[in-house]
Amino acid sequence: MPAIRIQDVGKRYRLGITHAGSVRELANRLAGRLVGRRQPAPAPAHSQGQPAGNTERHFWALRHVSFDVQPGEVVGIIGKNGAGKSTLLKLLSRISKPTEGRIELRGRVASLLEVGTGFHPELTGRENVFLNGTILGMTRREVGRRYDEIVEFSGVDRFIDTPVKRYSSGMKVRLAFAVAAHLDPEILIVDEVLAVGDAEFQRRCLGKMNEVAHAGKTVLFVSHNMSAVRSLTTTGALLAGGRLVARGPILEVIAEYLQDDDSVLRSEIEYESGEAASGAASLRAIRLLARDGRQRSEFSSDEPIQIEIDLESAAIPYIQTGIEVQNQHATPVFRTFSNDVFDLTQALRTTAGKYTARCEIPACLLNEGQYRIRPILKTATDSPIVMPDRAPLLQIEFDVPNKALIIRGRVGVVAPIIPWELQPSTHTTVAAATAAVPPAFVAGGPTSEL
Repeated sequence: MPAIRIQDVGKRYRLGITHAGSVRELANRLAGRLVGRRQPAPAPAHSQGQPAGNTERHFWALRHVSFDVQPGEVVGIIGKNGAGKSTLLKLLSRISKPTEGRIELRGRVASLLEVGTGFHPELTGRENVFLNGTILGMTRREVGRRYDEIVEFSGVDRFIDTPVKRYSSGMKVRLAFAVAAHLDPEILIVDEVLAVGDAEFQRRCLGKMNEVAHAGKTVLFVSHNMSAVRSLTTTGALLAGGRLVARGPILEVIAEYLQDDDSVLRSEIEYESGEAASGAASLRAIRLLARDGRQRSEFSSDEPIQIEIDLESAAIPYIQTGIEVQNQHATPVFRTFSNDVFDLTQALRTTAGKYTARCEIPACLLNEGQYRIRPILKTATDSPIVMPDRAPLLQIEFDVPNKALIIRGRVGVVAPIIPWELQPSTHTTVAAATAAVPPAFVAGGPTSEL
């Protein structure tokens, strides 16, 4: 009997219309009338069941999705931004209902989706721990037995009696994951929200999920980090355009995810308005250039690669750009940011306008192979990092000036050319020093007469 059964599930949203009957919507309409703003007419009550041809105000985030998850199975759900991954997890977490189809869940479900989900901002961290346990159907005594473990894992013990509304995004995520993972769920659902935490906490979270999986629990994990998905999960589900396009062993699903239209070598990617935005700033384009300024997507390993990122920003106090270099398996090789080397005399505040950020990957660093250069944009301490899926893909061939002396086909991700020296040794070995000492002074040998 599967722990999760998803049968022909679909989720449809109405575009441009929020909850017309809510108090907030009513207040917005009244305020709009006072200032003379034209209001859209509310959708008729029968619009939920309107014919399929009348779709101008509707959007299907999921359609005809069906698959089973067995008890103890660890599933990685992958896909591009907008593929429907988070929508599916919200349906499985019973945050929203499917428009069509059926979902069967067998066991207690704990989920960690968005920052602060399931927390009441006015309650303290301690009160929210017990609140979440109650929502999961646990008694106060059951939660109390695990309380110390939860607080210790989260690392927010100093602030546990502080209202959650005063927590940073990272603190909320740490406490939320600790609650979800320690309250003994049969099904654990985790979205990409872990990216908000620092690297050390992410490692602890992955370790805890691995522990939960080995205990026979069912885990659904959504992430753009293919390395984490590959190491943690055993099977995968690939979503594209709201539909399930692959289901099977995780390595096969990842391979299909990587073999898409973006597998063509490209030296420039342009982004549409709103496609890669963070607050008041947005990415407009990223391009790869050779030293002579020409755009290229193929380089030798002994050539530097220049990267330009075009962005547009309002007048804001903080903006940060960067890149993540990924290998052909979507495993991050390294990241670099515009504030790695920061001049305190530079002003953080940017005026409204268009900007171009530049950096250079030095020669003789990357090994041969294909690499994707994903741009990064961040505009505030706690704002999400924007890193669009569409990114340039380049090919590097291993090559160095002294070709005859270099063995080609080096192992590893990087292939740095490091200077070496070979000189006669000036150090005396212990054996040589012992041989040079007269027998009278060798331990255990004859003594000299004075």
